[in-house]
Amino acid sequence: PQSVPCARGDRCCPRGSHCSADGESCVTDLGKETRVAPRAVPCPDGQSECPDDATCCVTSSGAWGCCPMPQASCCADKVHCCPHATICDLTRGRCVSPTGDTDVPLSTSFPAWKRQPPAPVALRQVLCPDGHSACPDGATCCQLSPTQYGCCPLQNAVCCSDRQHCCPQGTTCDLIHSTCTSLGGSTPLAVLPTVRDVKCDEKTSCPNGNTCCRLSSGAWGCCPLEQAVCCPDHVHCCPQGYTCDPEGGSCLQGGGTRQPWVRKTPALPRGGQVTSGNVKCDEETSCPDGSTCCRMSLGTWGCCP
Repeated sequence: PQSVPCARGDRCCPRGSHCSADGESCVTDLGKETRVAPRAVPCPDGQSECPDDATCCVTSSGAWGCCPMPQASCCADKVHCCPHATICDLTRGRCVSPTGDTDVPLSTSFPAWKRQPPAPVALRQVLCPDGHSACPDGATCCQLSPTQYGCCPLQNAVCCSDRQHCCPQGTTCDLIHSTCTSLGGSTPLAVLPTVRDVKCDEKTSCPNGNTCCRLSSGAWGCCPLEQAVCCPDHVHCCPQGYTCDPEGGSCLQGGGTRQPWVRKTPALPRGGQVTSGNVKCDEETSCPDGSTCCRMSLGTWGCCP
C-alpha cells in the first residue's frame, strides 16, 4: 500500500521515491538510488510466488503454478485457468461467464518459482498487534478474544468473523458451509491454534515457539526457535540438533552443515500487558512496544520483535 508501481508493471518503489528511466532502480527526493524489487504474489504454501499480474493455482502434480491473469479462476483439471468472473467449461475447452457475454479459450498455468526472501526466514516471527504475542514466520495473527491471539498457518490470511477459523488470501469465509470460497472452488476452513506463552519462571515468559535462554545479565531472554540450544555467550542461540560455534559465529551440525546463529530478545513479564506506547520509527510509522524499527530492502520501515 505504500509503494509506487513502475512503468514496467512488475516492479515498484517505496513511497517517497520514483522509478528511474530504465526501470531498474528507485530514486529518492535526495537523489539516492536503490535497486528495484520485482512485485510478486505469494502462494498459500508460503514458499512459491507468481508475477504481480498472475494468480496462484495448484497444478496436477500438487505444486503451485501461475495463471497469467489477475484474480483468475483455477480450473478443476488443475491444468487450465480462466479470467476473473468466468467459469471453466472443460467439456468445450472454454471460459464462460454466468451472463453468457464472455466465451474465450482456456489458458494454461506455468510453474511458480520459489520465493527468495532474505535469510534467515525460518527464524523470523510475526508480532501480533498486542505487541506481545507472536506467530511463526509465514503465519497470520488472528484475534480469538479481546485479549488473546491465534496463529493462522497461512501468510496474509483472512481471519473469519467467528474468531475460530481462517482462510487463504483471496478467499472468503463461508461459516455456514465451513469452507473458504473463491471463484476457483472451495477448501475447508483452517482452525486457529492459540498463541501460548512459554513460561521461563513465575514472573517472565516468551512467545509460543520460543525457548527461554539466560542473557549475560542473568535475566531470561527469548530465542525465536523451539527447543533451541542456548549458546554459552548468553547472547545467541541455535536450532535443535546444532551446536554453537563461537569462532565461526554460527550454528554447526554433525554433518558439517552451518547456518547463522540467532540473537535472543529480552523476555516479557508474565501476563504480557504492554505498559507503554509504540516505538516511533519516523513521523509516519511506528512499531509495537518491545520491538525495534529496522529498515527493509525497499527502504521502508519494518518491526523486529
